[in-house]
Amino acid sequence: MSKDDTPEEPKGSGGPEKPEGREKPEGPKGPREEPERPEVPEGPVEAAREPAPPPPPLTGRQRLLHALWPPRFTRAQLTMAVLLCVLGLALAIQVRSHSESSVLRGARQEDLVRILDELDNRTKRLEDEKRRLENQRTELESSSNQAAEARKQTAQKEQQLGVLAGTVAAQGPGIVLTVSDSKGTVEPDSLLDAIQELRAAGAEAIQINDVRVVAGTYFSGGAGKVEIDGRKISQLYKFKVIGKPDDLRPALNIPGGVVQTLQKEQAGVDISRSEKIIVDALRPAKRPDYARSSSQ
Repeated sequence: MSKDDTPEEPKGSGGPEKPEGREKPEGPKGPREEPERPEVPEGPVEAAREPAPPPPPLTGRQRLLHALWPPRFTRAQLTMAVLLCVLGLALAIQVRSHSESSVLRGARQEDLVRILDELDNRTKRLEDEKRRLENQRTELESSSNQAAEARKQTAQKEQQLGVLAGTVAAQGPGIVLTVSDSKGTVEPDSLLDAIQELRAAGAEAIQINDVRVVAGTYFSGGAGKVEIDGRKISQLYKFKVIGKPDDLRPALNIPGGVVQTLQKEQAGVDISRSEKIIVDALRPAKRPDYARSSSQ
């Protein structure tokens, strides 16, 4: 190898290269170490605060309110609530239906027999009325003097309608119902119920004190101040009723009927039968303004 082929040494100071960077200053005894700087947290520096005072203790009512509101329901709780509502509704319907029929369920055998007898008597009265009307039609069709027979039946019908309309007096067997209301607790509805029961039992003529009861009779007022057709009636309330006593009296004494209702209102009730009841309170005969007989 020639001298010319010898590789050239790099130019420099001749020693190993020092790493780039900041050189530590040397002190009299060697390199001087820089003091460590404390780490500064990133972000804005907040001033030191004093600890907040503890909140005042909650009262019992506040704790209860905090536990109940806002409500926290799960799906299982909502399902259970719906089921309980449906069960309560079913129980309410069952109790109501039971209370409506408990009057007859708790009745004695004698009372049930009397009620059945009353229903049988009503059916018999309707059948008798049907037979009577059929006989009248047969007599009209077979009578040689149909005009005279028609006048006779018309007069009888007029008397019957007069009794029902209250334009003529009437007498016959029946009962007297006396209601004493010393405490003024009897409502007009209770007296109206008595009228309806008597009519259903076959009453043909009814008079309360000096007022004749007809189809258009109405009751008004309040407890202890009952008015019939706008006329105030005084106590005692005395019902004169013409009809079959054996049908009228049981109709008032059925379980849960008129007598028990009036006794619950602290009223005294007395029923007596008589073979001759006179109903003499009359109603004026009014000519209808618009209605006319279809035979004219």
